[in-house]
Order: sequence, then structure tokens, then C-alpha cells
Amino acid sequence: MDIRYSANPADIKRYTTEELRKEFLIQDLYEPDQVKAVYSHVDRAVVLGILPVHEEVPVDKGIDIWKNFGTKFFFERREAGVFNLGGKGTIRVDDETYPMDFEDCLYITMGTKKVIFASEDPENPARFYLVSAPAHKPCKTTFISFKDAKKRPCGDEKTANKRVINQFIHPDVLETCQLCMGLTQLAPGSVWNTMPAHTHERRMEVYTYFNIPDNNVVFHMMGQGQETRHIVMHNFDAVISPSWSIHAGCGTSNYTFIWAMCGENKEFDDMDEIPITEMR
Repeated sequence: MDIRYSANPADIKRYTTEELRKEFLIQDLYEPDQVKAVYSHVDRAVVLGILPVHEEVPVDKGIDIWKNFGTKFFFERREAGVFNLGGKGTIRVDDETYPMDFEDCLYITMGTKKVIFASEDPENPARFYLVSAPAHKPCKTTFISFKDAKKRPCGDEKTANKRVINQFIHPDVLETCQLCMGLTQLAPGSVWNTMPAHTHERRMEVYTYFNIPDNNVVFHMMGQGQETRHIVMHNFDAVISPSWSIHAGCGTSNYTFIWAMCGENKEFDDMDEIPITEMR
């Protein structure tokens, strides 16, 4: 498991490009029939990539659960959200199996003993992206299809940020302890997300970008509003965003991204906005 420690916003002013990428960027999450894991000490979020091809893959494959979590099983004191970013697959949660199509989501509650991932077709395997947060009570494991997500259109073609925020794991959709997740789709011709930029001292975020056309990238903006930095993102890269950092992006084409939040509250609009003209 890759461990990422918390970073002071004053320190990253001196980071080189490679130091910034090493601290916050998550790459190469998907390896056939393996679980790739990154543990962030920012609100103790965990990011997993699972690519089952020829095998069924348990969530804890290759992870020393006691060493990394001090628990007997992964979900003893954790909850998680999982999106399928590939071909058709299934997730078996204890005794129930959930079919997962492209961009479907599954919320998995604290207390779940076994979680196993599989693909229907090894030629077109499922690609499971999971974000987990600490939890203090069990809720209800819930499947949310893409069509059932709450839609929130926003932005405008004139400012190149016309998009739809699809809320999946959200207080208006289902109960969780602290985790919120959703998927934002940019319309053709739009390239900006989350602008005007904001921070929220009460929670952190993790973004993962996908549906980036070949030979295109996304410039992910981070840092404090008056000390901005950027990280160049490719398809299926993820990035850690501490509470003090903005989290916005501009692509060389339109794209899709998944946002995951955990921290003190679940109020989606709890933001400290930074006027565009005041950014540096």
C-alpha cells in the first residue's frame, strides 16, 4: 500500500513539478487481477483500483489489513463508494451480488465482511474505482445506477464549463456516515470544471479523471487560491486535494471526473469561494 502523508500548504510553494506529483498524484491504479491501494493521511481516505480480468479479486488482496488499518477486515470501521469505469462486471458484497455497468455506483457500508470484484468479459474487463473513508455506524449498502443519480446541470457554453453534476453518494440520495461521491460530465466544447474555484476547510476531496480523448490531458489546478499550482492528468489518474487546496481543472478537450469527499460534514454547498480575479 502506498502511504501519502499530510502536506503543509506553505511547503508546496517550494515543490518542484516532480515533488508535487509524487505528493498528490495517483497513477497506475489498474493492474490485471490485482488491488492497487493508496492511503492518504488527509482525512484517512483510501483510494483503490481493481481490474479483475481472469480472476475474482477480493478487496483486500495484497493488503496487510492489520498493519494498515488495525482491524480484522477492510470494512470493519470503513465505508466506501465504488464506480465501474470499464466493461460489465459484478461486486459480491457478503451474500448479495450487484451487476455493475459502466458508470454505475455502489455504496458499501461499514461492517461488510467480504467484497469480491469480477468481470463478465476478460476482453473488456470491468475497472473498479473505490474511495473509502472511516465510518462510525453501519448504513445500508446501496446500488445507484447512472440513470438514478440526482442530476444537477450547471455552467454555460459561453464560459466553457457547461456540465452535469451527477450526485450518487449524497445526502439527497442515501444515508452515509461521511462519504460523498459523484460524477461530473462536461459537455462537448466545455473544458473548465469547478470554476470559480473554492476550498472547504471542513473536508478533503479526491478527483479521478477519465473519458479523456486520446492525445488530450487535463490541467488540474491545486494549492491555495493565491498560490496556485497545477498537475497534468491523464486518463484514469487521480489526485488528492487537501482541505486548504482548490480543486479545479481545464482540459484540452471535454472529459468526465469523479469527486469523492470526506470530512466534518456532508453539505455539498459548504464552500469557501475564491473570486476568479483574486486568484494568483
